[in-house]
Amino acid sequence: MILEVKAASFGYAKRTVLRNISFKVATGEFLCLLGPNGVGKTTLFKSILGFLDVRAGEVTLDGQNIKKWSKPRLAKAIGYVPQAHTPPFPYTVLDVILMGRMAHLGLFSSPSREDVKIAEESLEKLSISFLKNMTYTEISGGERQMVLIARAITQKPQLLILDEPTSNLDYGNQVRVLLQIRKLSDQGISILMTSHFPNHAFLCCPKVVLLNKNGFEVGTTDDLITESNMKDTYGINVKIAKIDDHGVDIKSCVPLTN
Repeated sequence: MILEVKAASFGYAKRTVLRNISFKVATGEFLCLLGPNGVGKTTLFKSILGFLDVRAGEVTLDGQNIKKWSKPRLAKAIGYVPQAHTPPFPYTVLDVILMGRMAHLGLFSSPSREDVKIAEESLEKLSISFLKNMTYTEISGGERQMVLIARAITQKPQLLILDEPTSNLDYGNQVRVLLQIRKLSDQGISILMTSHFPNHAFLCCPKVVLLNKNGFEVGTTDDLITESNMKDTYGINVKIAKIDDHGVDIKSCVPLTN
C-alpha cells in the first residue's frame, strides 16, 4: 500500500495548522516525522485516520482518496498506536490485543478461534507471548507499548501509524520498541511514526519529514538531520557525531551546552 499526501492542508474548524504538505510512504517503508511540539504532527495523523477532514489537497491510499472511504475500511487498512493508553477495566493482555480485530467483526460478533490465533501470532511476532494472560494495567510501560503495537498489527493493516511510541519509556525500552517496529517494516508493513528525538530516526528510519517554523521538508535522514536544521527546528545547538563501527558509520545527534 502506498500512502500519498498531496499538497494537503490540515487543521480544525477555525484554524489551519499545516499547509501544502506532500509526501509518500511506500510498501514496507519507514518514515519518521520530526518536529517540535505544536507544529501539527498529531493533527496530520488525525486527518489520515479520518478523524478530521482534509482542508485542501488530498490523502490517498493506493491512489484512492480516503475521503471516500468508510471508517471500517480505513480501520482495516491503517493501524494506530497512540502515545499512551490505559483501559478503564483490567483486561488481560490477550483481550486488549483482540480489540484489534473489531474492524473485522460484526456489531454483535465475538472473536472467533481464527481471531484469537491472529492475536497470538501478533504476540509471538513481537516476542511478548509471556504477557498473554497478564493484566494489562499491571505490566510495565514498555510492555504496555508493545501490547498496543501488537493490537494494531492484529488488525492486519498495511499501514501502521505511531504517535511518539516511545514517549515515557526508559532508554532501554525505547530502543527495544523501535527495533521491533523496524522489524515490522522489514516484513512489508508501511510505517509512519512521529518522534521528538533525531537519534530515533538515525536508528531505524532512512527517510524523514522535518516540520518546523520554516514549513516542511522531505528527504533522507542523513540529508535532513543536520546541525543547522536541528537548530532551526528545536532552537538548540547540536553536534552530529559519527562513530566508526567496523567500517560502518553510525550517527548521533548530541546537544551542546555552550
